[in-house]
Amino acid sequence: MYVLCSPCILNPRLRADGITKPSDIVLFERVQERCRKFSLEMVPLPCPETLYLGAGRKPGTFLERLDTPAFSALLDNLEDQVKKILEERGPPLCILGANSSPTCGVTSTYYGSIGNESPRRAGRGVFLSRFPLIPAMDVSLFARYRVYLAAPLFSEAERVYNANLARLLEKDLFDVYLPQESGDDTDMRDEEEQGRLFFTNKKALEDADCVVAVIDGADADSGTAWEMGYAYAIKKPVFAIRTDFRRVGRNEKVNLMLEESATVMTSTRHLLDALHSPVPGVNGGADGESPPS
Repeated sequence: MYVLCSPCILNPRLRADGITKPSDIVLFERVQERCRKFSLEMVPLPCPETLYLGAGRKPGTFLERLDTPAFSALLDNLEDQVKKILEERGPPLCILGANSSPTCGVTSTYYGSIGNESPRRAGRGVFLSRFPLIPAMDVSLFARYRVYLAAPLFSEAERVYNANLARLLEKDLFDVYLPQESGDDTDMRDEEEQGRLFFTNKKALEDADCVVAVIDGADADSGTAWEMGYAYAIKKPVFAIRTDFRRVGRNEKVNLMLEESATVMTSTRHLLDALHSPVPGVNGGADGESPPS
């Protein structure tokens, strides 16, 4: 399995001068971490802007710098090169691009101004737009893959569900921290183990890119609610799954404070969609049901 990627993800020096921030480097490194963890080969695309304008170029939009017959001919040639890669390797998992890039933007690109329009517009860059049938993801989404799974874990049924949900997420290339696997989950643990588990789980929450929380039941589990609240306070995205059809109010499925601080889904299919799984289709939950026990 492999991904095609903007070459600047592997070599940020290919970008225009002055546009790369420290946060961009973190994202690029996180993308590479995810690929290494799940044995995804990263195959770089050619860089049209570097080939046409050279390294050390100033930032500019497509209309300012690239809207020429010569650049269009270059894109034709590079498109043929990529098609040869596809013929030899088969389709990639996806293309990893960098938003705002005039050539490799995924959902936004600095195309340039016409009249009073904004220079930034929605859509793919001019190079990625040549491959409309290949799914594409911005680095900021692909880099968000470390998941803290918050859920009740006090019965065998709960622990089995949690483990199956974790495996489902891992099939879709998410690195899951599951608290029930972090130590003694019985009622026999001593005070020292209590403290160790608390700080271990708290650190895992802080290190995660997002939280997936199970909020089934007549009311959400208190520990899960705490984890959701802490995640929200430290600005981690929270994705809650509630397959329980009971409601507590006209506009509430379970709890107003939890629902307003999270994105709530009713199936694993919708959960994977919300997490922006890079895997085509939905593994293990294609019918929208909860993972099997």
